[in-house]
Amino acid sequence: MPTHLDPVILARLQFALTVMFHYLFPPLTIGLAGLLVIMEAVWLRSRDPQYKAMARFWTSIFGLNFALGVTTGIVMEFEFGTNWATYSRYVGDVFGSPLAAEGILAFFLESGFLALLVFGWDRISQRMHLFATCMVAFGATLSAVWIVAANSWQQTPAGFHIVGQGLNARAEITDFWAMVFNPSCMIRLTHTLIGAYILAAFFVMGVSAYYLLKGRHLEFAKKGFTIALAVGLPAALSALVSGHLHGQNTAKYQPAKLAAMEAIFQTENATPLYVFGLPDADARLVKHGIAVPGLASLLAHNNFRDSVLGLDKFPRNEWAPVLPTFLSFHIMVWLGLFFIATTLLAAFLRWRGRLFETRWLLRLFVLAIPLPYLANHLGWCATELGRQPWVVYELLRTSDAVSKAVSAGQVLFSIVSFGLIYLLLFAVWLHVMADKIKRGPEEPAR
Repeated sequence: MPTHLDPVILARLQFALTVMFHYLFPPLTIGLAGLLVIMEAVWLRSRDPQYKAMARFWTSIFGLNFALGVTTGIVMEFEFGTNWATYSRYVGDVFGSPLAAEGILAFFLESGFLALLVFGWDRISQRMHLFATCMVAFGATLSAVWIVAANSWQQTPAGFHIVGQGLNARAEITDFWAMVFNPSCMIRLTHTLIGAYILAAFFVMGVSAYYLLKGRHLEFAKKGFTIALAVGLPAALSALVSGHLHGQNTAKYQPAKLAAMEAIFQTENATPLYVFGLPDADARLVKHGIAVPGLASLLAHNNFRDSVLGLDKFPRNEWAPVLPTFLSFHIMVWLGLFFIATTLLAAFLRWRGRLFETRWLLRLFVLAIPLPYLANHLGWCATELGRQPWVVYELLRTSDAVSKAVSAGQVLFSIVSFGLIYLLLFAVWLHVMADKIKRGPEEPAR
């Protein structure tokens, strides 16, 4: 095996590919579960059979994505033991607690009521079915709470102490709730859930727009689009607010990350924010940059004057990879502004009664289906890349967290093996999803 292969880079690459593939599914299930509650509640109130057909159709989409989310999520837990044994030993007491809570309190709640949601149509009372739908939505959100709490602890550790020394050192919980509600948990959770609802709303709007363009299931599509727009517009606007608060939290607790995300190489008053550019970390400048004076100060401090810490205040070996962190963050922001613009325009046209006749906008919503997936992934890329070189911020370096007994060749072999399996799963997912969407909902009985 060539000696230039780095097991740290390969282990990071494998986990990145694994988690990014897995994260195709949870955002849609989280957001879609909430939309299902609305659809079913509207059906019970209005008795319009179109809403029942809508709820049943989107339940089948939810079930497929839930199954694949569970399947792909299990692999990550094995990777903690195989590729990241030192990390697992160091944080096992802390990281394992929210993961256990997620399994016991969230996953079993969600999966238990999922059976009633999927198979309970016309077998249990309508109110009981709505209750099951609510429990699935609550379980999906609760699952996100524990997973984000675990990840946020890595970003802003709290509620623990270190016992042992050297290779035997490990973190132990001293205050469970301080660990869970660490300084970045709630704003990170809020932003994550908003991203999930944006994704689900755009997915439903995109599929509904497809039916409208094809002249199929017109009443179903118009009502589904309206519900999704009613969720998607406030979610897109809320993302702007939560993103601003997230930026301020990052400036306070992870200033080196914010400096990388904004490519701030020099600490200065009225810190500019680059809306476009290509950072060069070696030259310590942003090439072809377009900057707005003081805007980074506004993001971090709510004024245009105060300085934002630049990368010059941190050792060079503690810099995150600036270019990919900067690009991930900025493309996500531009996509967020696109979501606001499109939903505002759609809401205006819906109010004027011209939305469903504006075919160019409907085509745009169909084409936009992948964009919230991209935005969600880029947000996590910015978060995880920006934390480097730490796997637990300022406590454990990523280079020290990998398994010492696993060779680069073994990791490379597993990357190729799992890559082939995931390509097959991805193809199956696309085929089944496309088939369900092409067939469309069952026509409701009149």
